[in-house]
Amino acid sequence: MSGTSTNGRSKSLSINRDAQVMIDQARAEGIATVWDRLADQQPQCGYCALGLSCRNCAMGPCRIDPFGEGPQRGVCGADADVIVARNLGRTIAAGSSSHSDHGRDILEAFGQLARGETTGYRIVDEEKLRRIAGEVGVTTDGRTVEEVAIDLADVLQEDYGTRRGSLSFTARAPGARRDKWEAAGITPRGIDRENVEMLHRTHMGVDNDYVNTLLHALRTGLSDGWGGSMIATELSDVMFGTPTPVMSEVNLGVLKTDQVNIAMHGHNPLLSDVICAAAQDPDLVELAQSVGAKGINVVGLCCTGNEMLMRRGVPIAGNHLMQELVLITGALEAMVVDYQCIMPSIVDVAKCYHTKIISTSDKAKFTGATHISFDPGHAAEVAERIVRTAIEAYPDRNHGRVRIPGQPVKMMGGFSVEAILGALGGTPKPLVDAIAAGSIRGAVAVVGCNNPKLPQDLEHIELTRRLIENDILVLVTGCAAVANGKSGHMVPEASAMAGPGLRAVCEALGIPPVLHVGSCVDNSRIMVLVAALADYLGVDIDQLPVAGAAPEWYSEKAVAIGAYVVASGITTVLGVQPPVFGSPHVVDLLANGLEGVVGATFVVEPDPAKAALFIRRHIETKRQGLGLPFVEPDTMRIDDNDSAPMVLIGAAVEG
Repeated sequence: MSGTSTNGRSKSLSINRDAQVMIDQARAEGIATVWDRLADQQPQCGYCALGLSCRNCAMGPCRIDPFGEGPQRGVCGADADVIVARNLGRTIAAGSSSHSDHGRDILEAFGQLARGETTGYRIVDEEKLRRIAGEVGVTTDGRTVEEVAIDLADVLQEDYGTRRGSLSFTARAPGARRDKWEAAGITPRGIDRENVEMLHRTHMGVDNDYVNTLLHALRTGLSDGWGGSMIATELSDVMFGTPTPVMSEVNLGVLKTDQVNIAMHGHNPLLSDVICAAAQDPDLVELAQSVGAKGINVVGLCCTGNEMLMRRGVPIAGNHLMQELVLITGALEAMVVDYQCIMPSIVDVAKCYHTKIISTSDKAKFTGATHISFDPGHAAEVAERIVRTAIEAYPDRNHGRVRIPGQPVKMMGGFSVEAILGALGGTPKPLVDAIAAGSIRGAVAVVGCNNPKLPQDLEHIELTRRLIENDILVLVTGCAAVANGKSGHMVPEASAMAGPGLRAVCEALGIPPVLHVGSCVDNSRIMVLVAALADYLGVDIDQLPVAGAAPEWYSEKAVAIGAYVVASGITTVLGVQPPVFGSPHVVDLLANGLEGVVGATFVVEPDPAKAALFIRRHIETKRQGLGLPFVEPDTMRIDDNDSAPMVLIGAAVEG
């Protein structure tokens, strides 16, 4: 398919050629995709887009007229401020619950492993196990791995309850940051507690002060970032290995025309890790060969793909908006899913081909899919059954319909905090020195999803390109990582795209200017890293020359991430407008008021050039605050005069 042309419509939907080819193929075959369904939904509800609709009780649904000509209060008397704050709080609770429940699944499997109740798993990183255990007060000297693991599981399980004043891992935050949380009353006490309380507060007749509601929303987000997500990341490292730099490949070209192709889609590495192991079993490989295939090819999608790539170097076929398109290649025997970011539409698309959709989580069933319930206690056996099911589908493949567009692109992953510090000699000092000298002006976490309202990956790539040109190191997770992998930003040779200072650092270390930190839950790695930098400098996180960005976000999880990143002191730029503009007071709090509470704010800027300019100015301001040398704008690669002023949240209200 390398010579296949694409039309103007597909080019407006994605910047990636493999996606464009498959979008055109879907249209030619009459298969609806996410972009078609988005068009069918137009015009979308304006009340909902502004956060002004409420259906929290049966007296409604209610809405507030943003023009002041219709209702200004709901049936219960809630005004725009209360309704918008309630909706945002519930969104953060849903996102925080999703990541934290993922963490609970990892934790429970870890506990089973420690007690010898699983198959297919082992403790891979014993050193990290003992380090974490000691950090949270578990005795390690003279004890077996299993004894330490059992006690660690018990301690972390308590973080999900209400018995403590704060979560175990909040001790990693600088003392000044913890003091800010305490002063604002947002120290996270228990993961489940904060999420449940958020739902309670937003029930009709409970919390009707929008400031109070939103402060608890920050606390709820913190329970994810410094609780559920951090537990998921740390224990995944212990069970499956702490990532180290590894080369891999990305895009639809990672599929093989002559092998059984299995795509792992979702977020939880418990299943994907044992599937990778099963796919290498000689008996199953022989079975695949007996039906005409040369072997078994496991590839990733979304964050499950990122988990496999980070630890095993498994190639990744694409990010969120590629999940239907990978089916349309006709080359996939099975898409194996767990939970989160999985479109129900994949079942219908798969019906057009021979592909099996195999659901595995009892909390995430899909009507029409083959359900094989995953149990960590029998993980190896379940993985073997799933791989056999995929192999059995191979004889039904219509080889005449197979279309795999283009060749895969090389990318490097595996930059855990341990790997980053290891490359620096085990201490943050070289990174601090490079920032102090101006070789690296600062760092930005570019994270989050794809949103079909935007050309796929355009915002991620343009923002990242402009940042690295200006000697700003970029850390990526989730869909943003896949986007940057496709663009060629994530190989050491990409240092040629960076400014002279960042280029020199990357060449000296043999690393890309864009570092793959992991999946969505692995944004917690970024919290650990900035906390280590702040501690090393003896400052709070909000004083560092860093920023966050979610250019193409769509999910509730992304809102929860934004909440804990800002609450941790990192100003964050959003590329998609959140549903809060129906309340000028809520907007002002998010854009301005939080600065005095947590030292950071939200910014909305859909233009990646303007977003990069804002971030550069923000980083220079933080550098000045630390007494670091200021670089005049005319020596920077972004011209201050090439863009209009930022579209800040607050400015949008005034306009």
